[in-house]
Amino acid sequence: MANLVTVGRRIRHYRTRAGLTLDQLSHATGTAPSQLSLIENGKREPRLSLLQEVAETVGVTVAELLKDEAPSGRDAMEMELARAQETPAYRELGLPSLRPTKAMTDETLRTLVGLHRELDRRARQAIATPELARRANTDLRARMRAIDNHLPEVEIVAQEAVDAVGHTGGALTHRTVALMAERVGLSIVHTDDLPHSARAVVDNAHGRIYIPPASIPGGHGLRSLALQAVAQKVLEHGEPADYGEFLRQRLEASYYAAACLMPEKASVRFLDEAKRSRHLAIDDFRDAFGVTHEAAALRFTNLATVHLGITLHYVRIAGDGTVQGAYENDSLPLPLDATGSTEGEVVCRYWSARRAFARATRTTEHYQYTDTPAGTFFEATQTGIGAEEYSITVGVPYADSKWFRGRETPLREVSTCPDVTCCRRPEDGLAEQWHGRSWASPRVRPYLFAPLPHGTYPGVDDRELHEFLEAHAEEI
Repeated sequence: MANLVTVGRRIRHYRTRAGLTLDQLSHATGTAPSQLSLIENGKREPRLSLLQEVAETVGVTVAELLKDEAPSGRDAMEMELARAQETPAYRELGLPSLRPTKAMTDETLRTLVGLHRELDRRARQAIATPELARRANTDLRARMRAIDNHLPEVEIVAQEAVDAVGHTGGALTHRTVALMAERVGLSIVHTDDLPHSARAVVDNAHGRIYIPPASIPGGHGLRSLALQAVAQKVLEHGEPADYGEFLRQRLEASYYAAACLMPEKASVRFLDEAKRSRHLAIDDFRDAFGVTHEAAALRFTNLATVHLGITLHYVRIAGDGTVQGAYENDSLPLPLDATGSTEGEVVCRYWSARRAFARATRTTEHYQYTDTPAGTFFEATQTGIGAEEYSITVGVPYADSKWFRGRETPLREVSTCPDVTCCRRPEDGLAEQWHGRSWASPRVRPYLFAPLPHGTYPGVDDRELHEFLEAHAEEI
């Protein structure tokens, strides 16, 4: 059933339009006026039989009463004002709720609603502290670790979407992605004038997904962008209320896109066969589904524990050794700050993630065993160059190395991090030798000093976004 408040408003609207009082509707339907009042105020759910009687009495269909939209512009404003006054931010002010009366003019009501909208906009655009953002990211990583990085409800929705368009195997084509979008009422439009701060834009009012005319660097192409846009509708994502919700929605959208590009059934079949032959390899998984190495590595983290019984870790680092993304459920001792966040921290120089940069030839994966305080891990690392140099690592505890290609590598390193004597403290005498006799200009990462991106969707310029949507709406 539609929102109870909306249903109640629609009943009241059509009752008054029919010129009936509450008592008259009560007499016609055999329902107490007090019960009808509760229903009209959204405090009680009406029985279907009552809805049928009300609809016949006021001269509309039941479907008309159940539409999920305000019956008039005035009702829409009154409902928005009521919602705004129920938010925690308004309640903290200690002000009474203002209930619109018939005597309140539309202009006054519009002013009140506009005031709440502006307060909400300013709250959304308030710059969060880096600490709050890092804590939100840490909380999300902890939740995903607790469920082995697997979202079964998203897997089901993605598998149903793939099955519905008749995809049976192999790489998902652009045409198939377009069909998946059409099934949820969206068409894909390629344009070269997207807002500079957005990778893709969805116009739900006109059923359009705007994406670039060519694949963007650092992602796995237009298919993923389009599917992430489809996800916001399939997964019923609204405007995020805070940074934590934004991160969760972004993760779910990316997960949905990956689960469509690499469907669970087909992926598990492929991985099961590779495990049985003791030849698991991320690059084979990548090639089988036509995605990037990073996409395959991340998708492997979704499936390895739940379907293969393998705990693991994933780490992406920049060329300077700083973590750009990480996940583990195998107890690898990731570097953490005081908030528990690992992004921006520097990994041990003896880990495969960094040792791979030292290779003269990087066309294949770098295989290595690494002894740590938490045990020995087998790791496979692939390097790449996008906006900057980076490496992607997938590793598993020593006992599970038997399932992977590259396990015969003789390379082995020892890491005692987070002990500072491992790789951060200079060797004996060096610090004293160069104290006061050296100087260096640091390569500062600009994001350390940048405020967190703000806007309805962090990082996207609201004005530029809305001007883009308006300009393209005029073309339709």
